[in-house]
Amino acid sequence: MRKLPGDMPEEQDVKRMIRVDHAGEYGAVRIYKGQLAVLKKGTKAHETVQHMLGQEERHLEKFEQLIRERQVRPTLLQPVWHAAGFALGATTAMLGEKAAFACTVAVESVIDEHYKSQRDSLSHKESILADTIETFRKEEMEHHDTAIQNEAEQAPMYPVLSAAVKGASKLAIWLSTRI
Repeated sequence: MRKLPGDMPEEQDVKRMIRVDHAGEYGAVRIYKGQLAVLKKGTKAHETVQHMLGQEERHLEKFEQLIRERQVRPTLLQPVWHAAGFALGATTAMLGEKAAFACTVAVESVIDEHYKSQRDSLSHKESILADTIETFRKEEMEHHDTAIQNEAEQAPMYPVLSAAVKGASKLAIWLSTRI
């Protein structure tokens, strides 16, 4: 993507990307931990969420590494995402397995677009970061597809729940990029 006068230098853009992606992966871990606190152990849903949590923890580890290596300040909103992520996960799981999976579909839909945009904006100098983002995007879409297979769209009030979670996810991205 061509830079315009007044645009931030690429290094600053990359730092913002790492900051927001770290925050997003942190939030995803908290959502899944909230869901696991409610979902009954030994169920297929619990096992599925546990698997997705493992991938999110791996993503978070990578972004924590990038934060250290590139000296990026994490978002100041991390304490908010700590509580909000867990609450969102626990609340959707309390509404039932389908609602928990509906949360995943909504979040991952937003993340897919977010990661695509980041990947496409990175220059050839950042090809390793672009490849990492693309790998994680594909795994996030696996979560999305798994949640669809687990009847997420049959959750009570799916359109309302989905819209609310998507809106919250977009707001979290916007805030974490800046704060």
